Amino acid sequence: MAKETKHFTESELSRIVEMAWEDRTPFEAIKRSFSLNESAVIRVMRSQVKPRSFRLWRQRVTSRKTKHLMLRSPDVSRGYCATQYKQR
Repeated sequence: MAKETKHFTESELSRIVEMAWEDRTPFEAIKRSFSLNESAVIRVMRSQVKPRSFRLWRQRVTSRKTKHLMLRSPDVSRGYCATQYKQR
């Protein structure tokens, strides 16, 4: 297990992986929530997902401008779809 993953609970690791997979969630949001920079997120992903899934994720992230706040279009003002977290 990577040393970054030692101090996270299973549910926190699951949330990190989920945030990393989300196209509109920037690395800066993960850093703000979990104090992990981009390279640490990459290490966590490598240790938590299957090798093929990791390669697919890296391929996806490399082409996503929304994964970095500085590269984001000003039109992208939120990290998730308005209907993603529905309130009852």
